[in-house]
Amino acid sequence: MRKAHAATGAADVREIQKPDEQWRQELTPQQYSVLRHAHTERPFTGEYVHNHADGSYRCAGCGARLFSSDAKFDSGTGWPSFDEPAVAEAVELRSDNSLFMRRTEVVCRRCGGHLGHVFDDGPTTTGQRYCINSCSLAFEPATAGAEQDDGGAAQTGPTG
Repeated sequence: MRKAHAATGAADVREIQKPDEQWRQELTPQQYSVLRHAHTERPFTGEYVHNHADGSYRCAGCGARLFSSDAKFDSGTGWPSFDEPAVAEAVELRSDNSLFMRRTEVVCRRCGGHLGHVFDDGPTTTGQRYCINSCSLAFEPATAGAEQDDGGAAQTGPTG
Protein backbone atom coordinates (compact mmCIF):
# COMPACT_ATOMS: atom_id res chain seq x y z
CA MET A 1 0.00 0.00 0.00
CA ARG A 2 1.11 3.51 -0.63
CA LYS A 3 0.78 6.81 1.13
CA ALA A 4 -1.30 9.74 -0.08
CA HIS A 5 0.24 12.30 -2.38
CA ALA A 6 1.97 15.21 -0.72
CA ALA A 7 0.47 18.65 -1.23
CA THR A 8 1.94 20.23 -4.35
CA GLY A 9 0.58 23.75 -4.52
CA ALA A 10 -2.60 25.68 -5.26
CA ALA A 11 -4.38 22.71 -6.87
CA ASP A 12 -4.29 20.95 -3.51
CA VAL A 13 -6.08 23.74 -1.63
CA ARG A 14 -9.40 22.12 -0.77
CA GLU A 15 -12.78 23.49 0.18
CA ILE A 16 -12.80 21.00 3.06
CA GLN A 17 -9.60 20.97 5.10
CA LYS A 18 -9.30 19.25 8.46
CA PRO A 19 -6.41 18.25 10.69
CA ASP A 20 -5.40 14.61 10.36
CA GLU A 21 -6.65 13.81 13.86
CA GLN A 22 -10.12 15.10 12.99
CA TRP A 23 -10.25 12.89 9.88
CA ARG A 24 -9.18 9.95 12.03
CA GLN A 25 -12.02 10.62 14.50
CA GLU A 26 -14.73 11.18 11.88
CA LEU A 27 -13.95 8.25 9.57
CA THR A 28 -13.92 4.54 10.22
CA PRO A 29 -10.41 3.02 10.26
CA GLN A 30 -10.91 1.63 6.75
CA GLN A 31 -12.30 4.91 5.39
CA TYR A 32 -9.38 6.77 6.93
CA SER A 33 -6.89 4.35 5.39
CA VAL A 34 -8.43 4.64 1.92
CA LEU A 35 -9.54 8.28 1.80
CA ARG A 36 -6.59 9.85 3.60
CA HIS A 37 -3.73 7.44 2.75
CA ALA A 38 -4.80 6.15 -0.68
CA HIS A 39 -4.97 2.51 0.35
CA THR A 40 -7.38 0.08 -1.34
CA GLU A 41 -10.07 -2.12 0.16
CA ARG A 42 -9.98 -5.82 -0.73
CA PRO A 43 -11.98 -6.74 -3.85
CA PHE A 44 -15.53 -8.07 -3.41
CA THR A 45 -15.66 -6.92 0.23
CA GLY A 46 -17.17 -3.46 -0.19
CA GLU A 47 -20.70 -2.54 0.75
CA TYR A 48 -21.64 -1.19 -2.70
CA VAL A 49 -20.14 -3.78 -5.05
CA HIS A 50 -23.55 -5.37 -5.63
CA ASN A 51 -25.77 -2.39 -4.82
CA HIS A 52 -28.35 -1.93 -7.60
CA ALA A 53 -30.60 0.64 -5.91
CA ASP A 54 -31.30 4.00 -7.53
CA GLY A 55 -29.60 6.98 -5.98
CA SER A 56 -26.39 8.94 -5.64
CA TYR A 57 -22.97 8.02 -4.35
CA ARG A 58 -21.35 10.77 -2.28
CA CYS A 59 -17.89 11.17 -0.84
CA ALA A 60 -17.80 9.48 2.58
CA GLY A 61 -15.41 12.20 3.75
CA CYS A 62 -17.28 15.37 2.78
CA GLY A 63 -20.63 14.47 1.22
CA ALA A 64 -19.90 15.80 -2.29
CA ARG A 65 -22.07 14.13 -4.93
CA LEU A 66 -19.72 12.02 -7.07
CA PHE A 67 -21.53 9.28 -9.00
CA SER A 68 -25.07 8.33 -9.98
CA SER A 69 -26.52 4.82 -9.91
CA ASP A 70 -27.38 5.38 -13.61
CA ALA A 71 -23.64 5.28 -14.40
CA LYS A 72 -22.90 2.16 -12.32
CA PHE A 73 -22.16 -1.17 -13.97
CA ASP A 74 -20.83 -4.57 -12.94
CA SER A 75 -17.21 -4.72 -14.09
CA GLY A 76 -16.49 -8.03 -12.36
CA THR A 77 -13.41 -6.46 -10.73
CA GLY A 78 -14.71 -6.49 -7.15
CA TRP A 79 -15.18 -2.73 -6.74
CA PRO A 80 -18.12 -0.50 -7.66
CA SER A 81 -17.58 0.75 -11.22
CA PHE A 82 -19.03 3.77 -12.98
CA ASP A 83 -18.66 5.01 -16.55
CA GLU A 84 -18.62 8.70 -15.59
CA PRO A 85 -18.94 11.02 -12.59
CA ALA A 86 -22.34 12.58 -11.85
CA VAL A 87 -20.61 15.96 -11.77
CA ALA A 88 -17.36 16.10 -13.76
CA GLU A 89 -15.97 18.89 -11.58
CA ALA A 90 -16.52 16.83 -8.41
CA VAL A 91 -13.52 14.60 -9.12
CA GLU A 92 -9.90 15.31 -9.89
CA LEU A 93 -7.72 12.97 -11.92
CA ARG A 94 -4.03 12.55 -11.09
CA SER A 95 -1.21 10.56 -12.58
CA ASP A 96 -0.32 7.62 -10.32
CA ASN A 97 2.86 5.67 -11.02
CA SER A 98 2.98 3.77 -7.73
CA LEU A 99 3.39 0.00 -7.45
CA PHE A 100 5.27 -0.07 -10.77
CA MET A 101 2.07 0.74 -12.70
CA ARG A 102 0.80 3.70 -14.70
CA ARG A 103 -2.69 4.54 -13.53
CA THR A 104 -4.95 7.52 -13.11
CA GLU A 105 -6.04 8.18 -9.54
CA VAL A 106 -9.53 9.59 -8.84
CA VAL A 107 -9.70 12.08 -5.96
CA CYS A 108 -12.61 14.03 -4.47
CA ARG A 109 -12.01 17.62 -5.54
CA ARG A 110 -13.76 19.01 -2.45
CA CYS A 111 -11.75 17.22 0.31
CA GLY A 112 -8.88 15.50 -1.54
CA GLY A 113 -9.98 12.02 -0.48
CA HIS A 114 -8.68 9.09 -2.53
CA LEU A 115 -11.59 7.34 -4.26
CA GLY A 116 -9.95 4.83 -6.59
CA HIS A 117 -8.70 4.80 -10.18
CA VAL A 118 -10.10 5.31 -13.68
CA PHE A 119 -9.23 3.06 -16.61
CA ASP A 120 -9.84 3.32 -20.35
CA ASP A 121 -11.46 -0.10 -20.67
CA GLY A 122 -15.11 0.64 -19.83
CA PRO A 123 -17.87 -1.12 -21.79
CA THR A 124 -20.04 1.96 -22.46
CA THR A 125 -19.70 4.79 -24.96
CA THR A 126 -17.55 6.78 -22.51
CA GLY A 127 -14.92 4.02 -22.58
CA GLN A 128 -14.21 4.78 -18.92
CA ARG A 129 -14.25 2.52 -15.86
CA TYR A 130 -14.10 4.46 -12.61
CA CYS A 131 -13.10 1.72 -10.18
CA ILE A 132 -14.03 3.14 -6.77
CA ASN A 133 -13.58 1.87 -3.21
CA SER A 134 -16.96 1.29 -1.51
CA CYS A 135 -15.67 2.67 1.79
CA SER A 136 -14.89 6.01 0.14
CA LEU A 137 -18.57 6.36 -0.77
CA ALA A 138 -21.84 7.01 1.05
CA PHE A 139 -24.97 5.92 -0.82
CA GLU A 140 -27.99 8.19 -0.83
CA PRO A 141 -31.12 6.36 -2.09
CA ALA A 142 -33.31 8.20 -4.58
CA THR A 143 -36.55 9.45 -3.12
CA ALA A 144 -39.71 9.86 -5.19
CA GLY A 145 -39.93 13.40 -6.54
CA ALA A 146 -36.86 14.66 -4.67
CA GLU A 147 -34.28 16.79 -6.43
CA GLN A 148 -30.69 15.64 -5.96
CA ASP A 149 -28.36 18.61 -5.69
CA ASP A 150 -24.87 18.56 -7.17
CA GLY A 151 -23.15 20.10 -4.18
CA GLY A 152 -21.94 18.66 -0.95
CA ALA A 153 -24.63 20.12 1.31
CA ALA A 154 -26.42 16.85 1.95
CA GLN A 155 -24.48 14.97 4.56
CA THR A 156 -25.36 11.52 5.79
CA GLY A 157 -24.30 10.34 9.21
CA PRO A 158 -21.13 11.30 11.03
CA THR A 159 -18.90 10.62 8.03
CA GLY A 160 -20.80 12.85 5.64
